[in-house]
Amino acid sequence: MTLWTPTWSIEIDGVEYKDVTLANLNLGSGRTDIYTQAIAGYLNLTLIDLNDSPIVAQINSSVTVYINNSAGTPVAIFGGSITDLIVGVQSGGSIGITQTISITALGALSRLPKVLTTGVLAKDLDGVQIEDVLSQALFSRWNAVPAALTWNELDPTTQWNQAFNTGLGEIDTGNYELAARSSEVIDIYSLVSSLATSGLGYLYENSAGQISYADSTHRTQYLAANGYVNLSANDAYANGLQTATRAGDVRNYVTITYKNGAQVTNSEATSIALYGTLAQNITTSLENSADATTQAAFYLELRAFPEANFNQISFPIGSPELDNANRDSLLGVFMGMPINIDNLPTNMGINFQGFVEGWQMQAGINSLTISLYVTPVAYSLQAFRWNDVPVGETWNTINPTLEWLDATVVA
Repeated sequence: MTLWTPTWSIEIDGVEYKDVTLANLNLGSGRTDIYTQAIAGYLNLTLIDLNDSPIVAQINSSVTVYINNSAGTPVAIFGGSITDLIVGVQSGGSIGITQTISITALGALSRLPKVLTTGVLAKDLDGVQIEDVLSQALFSRWNAVPAALTWNELDPTTQWNQAFNTGLGEIDTGNYELAARSSEVIDIYSLVSSLATSGLGYLYENSAGQISYADSTHRTQYLAANGYVNLSANDAYANGLQTATRAGDVRNYVTITYKNGAQVTNSEATSIALYGTLAQNITTSLENSADATTQAAFYLELRAFPEANFNQISFPIGSPELDNANRDSLLGVFMGMPINIDNLPTNMGINFQGFVEGWQMQAGINSLTISLYVTPVAYSLQAFRWNDVPVGETWNTINPTLEWLDATVVA
């Protein structure tokens, strides 16, 4: 158990500012509903400039916020573009002026609803189509490069395929073949969101503010390779700790609409008998009927019965009760991070395993709190087959309170 206080830095248009005090910060990223795609992350912060030093910022300036982890290494916790900027004077006198700089910024996803495309796409995998669409908005064209730019002004380590990348992150290839799309004007966010839903994947912003895509097997593969981040509810704030189980999360009669309006329907009789018919029609651009049938079964297998979501669990990052490994994991939180929470109150199930869908951070001069929204593993992963379990797995490594019904993955 160690003492830790936040040490911040902020980078604006590539220039780092360390000689300022962060008075307060609020940021959020991800989603709070597993049935929707992520929305743009946001940042509100106020800097105090005690030295009257110049801080160059303007609307659309890039901004990245860093915080030092337990080893003193800066970790990016937000990247985006400034949308609002307020500069004020907090105090003044013969010894100098103290200024405040208030910044509001949004992540890269905020740009997509404002960009239109005809959306012409060849038949291909979901990730390939998404990358094709995003590249139109997030890579500069030759005629958009500043006319006076010379080769020697570029970073010599820049890779050709990443030159003038203004926000495209890691894009998984995908697992589902999607139909070709003819010309029809649509905003890019609506298009890539529908493509991601068709592929059972999700869009997200990484800590650098880049738009990325995780396909339908991304979480399964990451969990199998890396396992859970183990957290204790004893280290969280007791007040506000909350799980929620809702009938609205149950899906027991699913219709998948795919190419040319064709449909596949599947249902779960036991769930319908218990909870009544809770139907959903999911519109996709899937090419193949076999994939539509597989997806209908997928939704039923994972969501035919209610599971508790963690509406909120908040951790004081500076608490000496939190060990460095967990502190660093929370500072590096990302959408889809697998976590195992133990030491829960009895009525919350003692133990919870799931994936982070969204989070918020609130900070003052010497404090930082992170609040997580987490969905259960069962809402994301299809069950392992016996021959998919890692060969080195042993029974005594499995969570002893894991119920057979929820044993969808072994890690």
